[in-house]
Amino acid sequence: MNRIIFTSVLLACCSTTPLQAQDEIELLRQEILKLRADYEARISTLEHKLETAGEKSAMTADQQPVAQVAETTAAGIRAGNNAFNPAIGLIFQGQAWAYDNDPRDYTISGFPLGGETEPVAEGLALGETEIDISANVDDKFTAWLTMALAIEDGEVGVEIEEAWLETLSLPAGLSARFGRMFSDVGYLNTKHAHSWDFVDQPLAYKAFMGGQYIDDGARLTWIAPTELYVELGGEILRGDRYPFVGAGNSGSGARTLHARFGGDAGFSHSWQAGISYLSGDNESRPSGAEDNPHLFTGDTDLWIADLIWKWSPNGNWKQRNFKFQFEYLHRNETGIYSLPDGSQHPLDLDQDGWYAQAVYQFMPRWRLGARLEALSSEDPGAMFDGTALALSDSDPSRYSLMADWSNSEFSRLRLQYTRDEAGETHDNQWGIQYILSIGAHGAHSF
Repeated sequence: MNRIIFTSVLLACCSTTPLQAQDEIELLRQEILKLRADYEARISTLEHKLETAGEKSAMTADQQPVAQVAETTAAGIRAGNNAFNPAIGLIFQGQAWAYDNDPRDYTISGFPLGGETEPVAEGLALGETEIDISANVDDKFTAWLTMALAIEDGEVGVEIEEAWLETLSLPAGLSARFGRMFSDVGYLNTKHAHSWDFVDQPLAYKAFMGGQYIDDGARLTWIAPTELYVELGGEILRGDRYPFVGAGNSGSGARTLHARFGGDAGFSHSWQAGISYLSGDNESRPSGAEDNPHLFTGDTDLWIADLIWKWSPNGNWKQRNFKFQFEYLHRNETGIYSLPDGSQHPLDLDQDGWYAQAVYQFMPRWRLGARLEALSSEDPGAMFDGTALALSDSDPSRYSLMADWSNSEFSRLRLQYTRDEAGETHDNQWGIQYILSIGAHGAHSF
């Protein structure tokens, strides 16, 4: 371009008077300045678009509209983790907790507890420390490992929470996962503890799934190629962890089905609704007191319906955002209960539970939240009077308030108060918690 402009100036100088040539040279100079300004403006626009795109890609999935989350598969999340180099992350948690009653005597009236349902440790305590390792194995598989380190009775215990591989290249929106995993039932069950909005799980999760259902097995998921987010999936699991035990049916004693739907409502709202089914066999499943447990042999069927609604003004979640979360659980157990006194009784029992919570970030870094929850049950009969299955005069319930401050996406401090009316004696519970993250960590789902 410079050569063309130089030639034009030379011809103009040769064919005009000096005064005319000077005027034309000035015009050409103005044209060059105009072209330069235009190109600089275009470059600035492109740089701004590139920077904006980079910021959007750094958003975690739980802060994105659901339409974007639908496209963020496990393969996509881990594609940026240095391809085949393992990404390693650590989550540190700790708390200081106070109770009016002795937490070692904690019970939920009418619901013998099993699994990992112990209350938060009283006093100053180190919570669960989580180690995450993930990487693409090759162009067909990605792998994930989560190890939890916790102190129990003064001794450090190591548990493999997750150890699975997932396909990257199945056709038609399909993906498959194999190994140990959080079962994909309900909304909250798949969430790691550090991503909960409150310190502990709702009563319904404690009573029906022992806090959180983790098991070994296989999962198949299909995402429909539609504008509305549609996800269908199912699992075959070993059935050897609460709420099941015994690994029935030759080591495939539990199965699940789920369907989820979601979308965006304008620029500021997004939603997701789902329904899940969990069923399995039990062979002498213990619950209640460890030294004199109740033993259940029979079938457990659990239905879960969930609804999540998120809001942020024009999608700008950093300034303000709001999240409403609701789940309703219904359980039926049919079989034989063996009581601590050695007696056995048939049982066909329906029980229900629900929780509703809302969390509002009213300014950057600060959030407030409230949670209400309750359980209800049929009367199992007079033969269970005086046992952990006996009902109290009122349904178990809890009410919680929390406030937290996050200096960044890697650190959070939380204050929580809970009024617990689940047992025979009501309890006031206060506590503070910290959650710190270092290293790589994958995005969370919606």
